[in-house]
Amino acid sequence: MDAVLEAVREAGRAIEGVRRAGFAVEDKGGAGPVTDADRAADALLRERLLAIREVGWLSEETADDAARLARESLWVVDPLDGTKEFVKGLPEYVVAVAFVEHGQSQLAAVHNPSTGETFWAVRGGGAYQDGRRIRVSESARLLASRSEIRRGEFEPFAAWEVEPIGSIELKLAMVAAGRAGATLSRGPKHEWDVCAGALLVEEAGGMATDVFGGPLRYNQPFPKVRGVLAGAPGAHARALVKVRETGASERMAEMDGRETGNGKRER
Repeated sequence: MDAVLEAVREAGRAIEGVRRAGFAVEDKGGAGPVTDADRAADALLRERLLAIREVGWLSEETADDAARLARESLWVVDPLDGTKEFVKGLPEYVVAVAFVEHGQSQLAAVHNPSTGETFWAVRGGGAYQDGRRIRVSESARLLASRSEIRRGEFEPFAAWEVEPIGSIELKLAMVAAGRAGATLSRGPKHEWDVCAGALLVEEAGGMATDVFGGPLRYNQPFPKVRGVLAGAPGAHARALVKVRETGASERMAEMDGRETGNGKRER
């Protein structure tokens, strides 16, 4: 764990170095922006983490290799989750790393370079922030993506205090630390978007599932999950009822046709 924490903090320092020096922004063919900070953090983490344990590799900024499917263990990495926020200068981006065995995350680290906060967890060992144990907390505060709010995907959640936050891994870490009752995304998420943060929430006493309440499994041939819903047990249950009433986003069609999650199919 110490070696992983040093790796994510070193990646964070590299990201902040790029931010201070200035950077260009490129478009990944409609998949969002990418910067030199994303690439620098990815290269550093690949070197450091594979030196700790030479296993499979799945990262947002590395071309996927199907050889990972034959491995029982792998690193799942988002070297800079929240690139849009990084570009805008909002302190809502993180480095996220998880170690996965047999489809489940076993170790997780999430580091916010702009604030210096570091969250980590080991399955069965609890969740921590900067050396202190953290726990989920029941509340009506619901963390959400700005883009999903703009699309109206949180209009059914009028009874909640919906707050926009950037990185999904950061939202999950904040829920684990008790700063909000829950977070969710009604559309597909890449495995690297949720793998680390979901373990933080679970080890902090909460629940982390796909948006329909199903289990999250990693190292799949198509490395996406059916959205994410995470929170303190009561908040998770209340949000799940609402999701089942309203269904998933139309974006879930990418996963399984036009299924909406409420037993119906859109025409």
